[in-house]
Amino acid sequence: MAEAVQTRPKRYINTWLLIRIAVGVLVGAYLVYRLWIILFVEQPYGPDTWLRFAISGIILGSVYAVIALGYTLVYGILFMINFAHGDVMMLGCFAGYITLEMLDGSGFLNRDIPSTIISLAVTFAIGMTVGTLVAIALERIAYRPLRMAPRLVPLISAIGASLFLQNAAQLMFGSARHTYTNPDVIERNTGWTIMVGGEGVLITYTGVLTIVLSIILMVGLALLVKRSKMGMAMRAVAEDKQTAALMGINVDRVIGSTFAISGALAGAAGVLWGLHMGIVYHFVGFVPGLKAFTAAVMGGIGNIPGAMLGGLSLGVLEAVGPPLLGIPFQLKDVVAFSILVLVLIFRPSGLLGEVLAEKKA
Repeated sequence: MAEAVQTRPKRYINTWLLIRIAVGVLVGAYLVYRLWIILFVEQPYGPDTWLRFAISGIILGSVYAVIALGYTLVYGILFMINFAHGDVMMLGCFAGYITLEMLDGSGFLNRDIPSTIISLAVTFAIGMTVGTLVAIALERIAYRPLRMAPRLVPLISAIGASLFLQNAAQLMFGSARHTYTNPDVIERNTGWTIMVGGEGVLITYTGVLTIVLSIILMVGLALLVKRSKMGMAMRAVAEDKQTAALMGINVDRVIGSTFAISGALAGAAGVLWGLHMGIVYHFVGFVPGLKAFTAAVMGGIGNIPGAMLGGLSLGVLEAVGPPLLGIPFQLKDVVAFSILVLVLIFRPSGLLGEVLAEKKA
């Protein structure tokens, strides 16, 4: 009887894994090389300059984080990307601009410190209200009728809504860039100066305001989702809409409230952007919106702490990336979107990688 021929089990090579490893090695080697050149060979920047880069990145990242929270909230509930979210931020920015212009024209804005505080509170309230109303309108008109459609259909609707809002803003406000009117006490490019390495580093008032308010909004949202009845309902709807409805939760109301909260966050981010950057126009929300989406993906879209971490990380990496890589600062957008590509390659679920709903067993 002939002996059975023993065959070795076939070994399959995971080509995609090899590609990821190769890309990771190349990127890591280049970054180590650039760090060596920047820190020990050329040394083009002193510690004061690196601190300026870091501060600028934290301020910008705070705005990205607030916008990203809106993306992650909507995705956590509906598993869709609201690409019109950046344009909601743009309309909130315009609402703040008009409010500050009116308050400045009346003389109330800079009358005294209490009037300035009231003016800023009114400006943020109006910006957040406009963002809320626009987001609710988008949900009712552009998304709710398509809720049972394939996922690609709401995505196309979101892109169409984004283009509509941009063109509507251009018709209402023109295509020119408008300069934000800041209160005198937080005028742009003014603040505290600290000495680092014998050089002065400016910490602007608007930057501190941006960071502080962003932290307040982030913590407030986290508490809302974790501790409130609405937050519990949002997590239930994110887990299973049908079961939540059977338990007596008004799913439409929860989804509408989610869009309202995301719109309020976008409106607040728009006012913060205007106060710090000083410019508003009809296209101002497009690039920050895309970068906030990148931040949400980077942190783990659908994850609230992930959106915070992703926004701050992206802001810092975008600020220090060009000098670290030896490229012009005009190419900082390349750094941001390259990070998106790398995250999708190596960590598609993001840094934290969970969604708003609890993980299912």
